[in-house]
Amino acid sequence: MTETVVRQELDIAGEERPPAATAGIAVVAGVAFAALLFSASRYNYFGDELYFLAAGRHPSFGYADQGPVLPMLARLMDTVAPGSFFVLRLPAVALTTLAVVVTALLAREFGGGRGAQLLAAAAYATSPFLLLQGKMLTTNAIDTVLWVIITWLVVRWVRTRRDSLLLCAALVTALDMQVKWLIPFFWIAVAVTSLALGPRELVRRPLLWLGGGIVLLATLPTLIWQAGNGWPQLRMGEVISGEQGVLGGRLMFVPLALLTAGILGAVVLVYGVWALLRTPALRPYRFLGATLLLLVAVFLVTGGRIYYMAGMYGAVFAAGAVGLVDLAARLDPSRRRLLTGSGAAAVLCSTALVLSSTPWQHPDDIAPPADDAEAAIAIGVYGEFGWPELTATVSGAAAELAPAERANAVVVTDTYWQAGALDQFARDELPPIYSPSRGYGYFGRPLDEASAVLAVGLTESFLRWNFDSVEPVGKVDSRLGFPGSTQDVTVWKCTGLRHSWAETWPDLMHL
Repeated sequence: MTETVVRQELDIAGEERPPAATAGIAVVAGVAFAALLFSASRYNYFGDELYFLAAGRHPSFGYADQGPVLPMLARLMDTVAPGSFFVLRLPAVALTTLAVVVTALLAREFGGGRGAQLLAAAAYATSPFLLLQGKMLTTNAIDTVLWVIITWLVVRWVRTRRDSLLLCAALVTALDMQVKWLIPFFWIAVAVTSLALGPRELVRRPLLWLGGGIVLLATLPTLIWQAGNGWPQLRMGEVISGEQGVLGGRLMFVPLALLTAGILGAVVLVYGVWALLRTPALRPYRFLGATLLLLVAVFLVTGGRIYYMAGMYGAVFAAGAVGLVDLAARLDPSRRRLLTGSGAAAVLCSTALVLSSTPWQHPDDIAPPADDAEAAIAIGVYGEFGWPELTATVSGAAAELAPAERANAVVVTDTYWQAGALDQFARDELPPIYSPSRGYGYFGRPLDEASAVLAVGLTESFLRWNFDSVEPVGKVDSRLGFPGSTQDVTVWKCTGLRHSWAETWPDLMHL
């Protein structure tokens, strides 16, 4: 063998790493990138994306249910290409592709050769959730990738003991705190498991604590906003726990968490936990396996969503890939062929599952949701339809208002998705738009001088309690719409406000 073939990179500690499977990783990442680009070009804005666009037009250091990064990014992309949901999604597409690459690099950090690196990349790229969440600009799409990068930096620190890596991890954490407030759970779990299993010096490194100070300073403006508004971010936990009940609650938490990893991913993930906890070669990284199990326990008990710890999957995929390749090398030829064949079948099945999950169908061929539970499970599909019908109905109702009513009219929607859609598609032709839902409720409340209110989806009993006159003026019932947002939604014209909005709005606001 030539020196080029056997050349291996030495780090500052003198440890060897296998060569990077550059060409193979590029192929896997390229296929994932192509699938994401295709998926991102389909259908329409997702409801959360519309909210982020609206939030970007209400700049703030804090929001009720996320940090300022997504609103700022959404506004930037919409400025670059106004009205393009495809361009809006490109940052999520690029970052998700990066996560595939970093997962392969994690396998290399664990000592895995080309086969392990490609298996790790394939496990990430064939996970329906991890890959296809990157087709939309959402908090979990960005947060998950940042977790993968942070775990890669931590793993590199374990191998090299270069403390600058911990500072880099802290800087990425500071950014992630402006996206979603999940990453503290990771660091707390890492502190607990590293103290229990090693390396104990991790929590004693000065640059780690300096990085923690940087994270706190970067998060301070958001913390001040949260404190001034009653800490809505903390109250979101109860709301999310209730929403998780639609998907089976705690009983289905672990099975669904495995399902999000895909067929190949679930196998590699489970073996990765075992490999981290039991394989001597991965002994320095044992705490990461325990970290994932601890996070599963925490989110299971607190009613978190099944994907909250998905950012850990990259590292565990990598460990599982290294362990499986090592296992195959130690088997006799017949068993090795069986394991290899099973692995190839899992890759093919997982790839087929991902391809079948991409939004390739024409809207006319998609069946409407049978019930709210089905809509919740397939929210990424049904949450993209119905916005033209909603906009047309509300715009038509506004056009029918008398000139005197129109001059002081407002639109109040039941959901933040509806408000975001109207703000994106018709803000220049509609009266001011408000919603008491989630973060939108903190953008402001209607003025009491409003002579007419177009209420979108609000309950009739609430409206008749608060207005002298309430009459239906439109109906939104998109075939593929999301229940309560663009399906079976009544638009009401209300006049004669009985109670001031200053009194009504706080009680109407909900997360």
